[in-house]
Amino acid sequence: MLHRRDAMIRLGQLGASALTLPALAQSHASTPTQKGSADSCIYLFLWGGPPQHDTFDLKPDAPDDIRGEFKPIRTNVPGIDICERLPRLARLADKYSLVRSLTHPSNNHEPSVQHMLSGRPGAPNLAVPMNQRKRSDFPNIGSVLSHFRPSNDMPTAVTVPRPIGHSGVTYTGTHAGFLGPKHDPLERAPARDTRESASHTLDPFPDLPEDRLAGRSGLLKRLERQDEALQKSGGGSLDDYRDRAMRMLANPAVRRAFDLTQESTHVRDRYGRSEYGESFLLARRLVEAGVSLVTISWMYIFPSGTVSNVWDNHAGYGIHGAKAGYDLLRSPVCLPPLDQGLSALIEDLEDRGLLGRTLIAAAGEFGRTPKVNKEGGRDHWGACQSALFAGGGIRGGHVYGKSDKIAAYPSDNPVSPADFLATIYHAMGVDPADEIRDRENRPHRLCDGTPVTSLFG
Repeated sequence: MLHRRDAMIRLGQLGASALTLPALAQSHASTPTQKGSADSCIYLFLWGGPPQHDTFDLKPDAPDDIRGEFKPIRTNVPGIDICERLPRLARLADKYSLVRSLTHPSNNHEPSVQHMLSGRPGAPNLAVPMNQRKRSDFPNIGSVLSHFRPSNDMPTAVTVPRPIGHSGVTYTGTHAGFLGPKHDPLERAPARDTRESASHTLDPFPDLPEDRLAGRSGLLKRLERQDEALQKSGGGSLDDYRDRAMRMLANPAVRRAFDLTQESTHVRDRYGRSEYGESFLLARRLVEAGVSLVTISWMYIFPSGTVSNVWDNHAGYGIHGAKAGYDLLRSPVCLPPLDQGLSALIEDLEDRGLLGRTLIAAAGEFGRTPKVNKEGGRDHWGACQSALFAGGGIRGGHVYGKSDKIAAYPSDNPVSPADFLATIYHAMGVDPADEIRDRENRPHRLCDGTPVTSLFG
């Protein structure tokens, strides 16, 4: 369990340290690619690593110290059982597919996060917290989509509720790396505890009077003069990008997309009145408004302001009174809001006719150990985890891959993080074999993985 305070404050809570609103607008000046069956993707990143044994791959016949405390329940698809603590999702199994063989070799959070968000493994022995994101990094999936799927009025990629980071560091894999600040995802809110200080706040909710817009315009000009990296990024006139950025900020549709007060009490209650529920609802509003990829980074903020990656359930850590790891899974920060929020998202997208064109992809950076530890929880385990796909052309009621008798290793059809991301690219109509170029103009394949095409149908 990582207890930390948040990171990353920047202009408008928008992107990497060099990101400004003109840089955001500049992110939509790339050449588009062909359109796939999915127009948008919601990537639910369960930071910390959810236990496969206690979510989507229960092993009821395993010994007690592996089976754990939860029992399987039947879903609405014969032959597919999931955790009893996910009853709403059990009723929707015909809407999603499960992957039970996602695997990679690292048991370390930092390189595993990088691997699952960019498709490139991080250094295996990173010392916490020595993985500060930098401009030499390989870009994350949202930034790649920004490069290939431009948008004039909405940002291409958005991260909610905040980026992954702690102890002065924001993790590699959360921004555009060598593609430059113009392709950084818009970050909906700041994390905490970095070397940077807040310079401004994107306030999309109220109408912005002209004097406030004028003030922001002046701030942008001042920051741009200091932003040498942006000045060197090229690609067009900075005045043009500034104008486009201000139009985006002043666009009522952009502000409205972020405004949850536009939703009825019933809808907000349906998703859940928590940061998790509101992140799911905001993700739906953003893809409905035209955002290509929304990343939901799951975390818990203590009253003290420190951050916890709560799926890292070695123990309970006193969160909502939790003493054991299983107490934490039962608490309002893990399985209950996952069941409520994700089921509401799937149902709401379907009710609005959006599920067919919106891919949902859910995973963590790794799974958990087969054996339950002495604290009533499970430890890091990269060799096997479960993932979920829904919408965007995914066929429901399907399980791909299989783990062994104790969910320790894949026994059939292993899927790598690169395969996982290649599947998202495939759904979005982007060829994983396409190339991007780094700052030295060297070519790089987007993703070395192979899409799991049997998930589609």
